[in-house]
Amino acid sequence: MLYYFYSLFHINFFQYITVRAGFAFFIAFVATLYLMPRFIAWAKAKNSYQPIYSLAPEHHQKKAFTPTMGGLVFTTATLTASLLTAKLHNHYVLAGFFVIIGYLAIGLVDDFGKVLKKSNTSGLSARGKFTLQLLLGLFVAWYLWHIAGLDTHLYVPFYKYPVIDMHIFAILFWAIVLVATSNAVNLTDGLDGLATVPSIFALSSLGVITYITGNAVLSHYLLLPKVSGVGEVTVIAAAYAGSLIGFLWYNCHPAQVFMGDSGSLPLGAFIGYMAVIAKSEILLILIGFVFVMEAMSVIIQVGSFRLRGKRVFLMAPIHHHFEQKNWTESKIIVRFWIIALISNLIALITLKIR
Repeated sequence: MLYYFYSLFHINFFQYITVRAGFAFFIAFVATLYLMPRFIAWAKAKNSYQPIYSLAPEHHQKKAFTPTMGGLVFTTATLTASLLTAKLHNHYVLAGFFVIIGYLAIGLVDDFGKVLKKSNTSGLSARGKFTLQLLLGLFVAWYLWHIAGLDTHLYVPFYKYPVIDMHIFAILFWAIVLVATSNAVNLTDGLDGLATVPSIFALSSLGVITYITGNAVLSHYLLLPKVSGVGEVTVIAAAYAGSLIGFLWYNCHPAQVFMGDSGSLPLGAFIGYMAVIAKSEILLILIGFVFVMEAMSVIIQVGSFRLRGKRVFLMAPIHHHFEQKNWTESKIIVRFWIIALISNLIALITLKIR
C-alpha cells in the first residue's frame, strides 16, 4: 500500500525499499507484541498446549502446558505488514507470499493434529509432510524459473563468475533448498528461543544480500549477480525479522509460547527462498550454520545407528546432546546464538572477497 502512495500520489518518500522495509519491520513488531499475549490467553483457555516428545530430555516434560502455534501470530503479522508496504505486483514478492502461506498451511495441519490428539506423534506423517513440502517447493521453483525468469546459474562464495548453469535441473535444486531449510529450522526449534534469534540473523543477512543483488550499482560494485526486482523481497524479510523480535519477547527462556510447525516450517522455507533468489544457495550453509549443525547431527546420528548400530551423539538434534552433558538450557541457547552471529558476519564478509 505504501508503495502505491508513491506511484499514485507521487509521495517520493515511499519509493525507497529501505524506507518501506523500516515501516514493515515496526508494523510487524508492534502487531506481534500486541497480538501474542491475547493469543496465549486464548490458547490456554482452549488447552492448545505443546505435546512434548516422550524421548526428549526429562526436564522438557515441565513445558507440557506451554501454548503452541505462536508461529501463526508472527507469520500473520509478517504477511500483514508486507501487504501494507511491499510492491505487490512483483513476481518475487508474490512467490514469497506463496512460500509463507503454503508452508504455514502444512504446519497448521500438523500442529492441529498434535494438539487435538495431545500427542507429539500425531499430525501429519513424516512422509506426508515431506511430500507436501516437496510438491510446494517444486511449484515455487517452477514459478521462479518459468514465470519470474530467475537465472539458473549457480554461484559460490569468493568467486565472481557462475560455476555451472543448472538449466531445468535448477527447479529440483531450488525445491530441495526450500525443503531442507524448512526442516532444518524445524529441528532447531527445540529450546526456548533457539531457532528465533538465528532466524533473525539469517533474515538480516539475506535481506542485505537480496537488496544488493537487486541494486544495479551495488551488485556491480561487489561483483554479485544482478537480479532485477529481487530487492523488493527485502521488505518481507524486514517484516519477518520485526515479527520474530516481537515473538522473542514471549519465546525467550522460560518460553510463554512455542512457535510450533506453523512457525518453523514457513520461516525456514522463506529463508531458503531468499537464498535461492539472491543466488546464495551455497552461502546459506554459513548464514544458517546453526540450522545446518542441527540437521547434520540428526542425519549423522540416524546414519551411524543404522550402519554401525552405534550413536555418535548422546541425543540428536545436537542441542539435546549438550543437554545430556548437563549444560543448562540458557547456556546452550546463548552459545548457539553466538555461533549464529559469527557465522553470519563471516558470510557478509565474503561478499567483499571475490
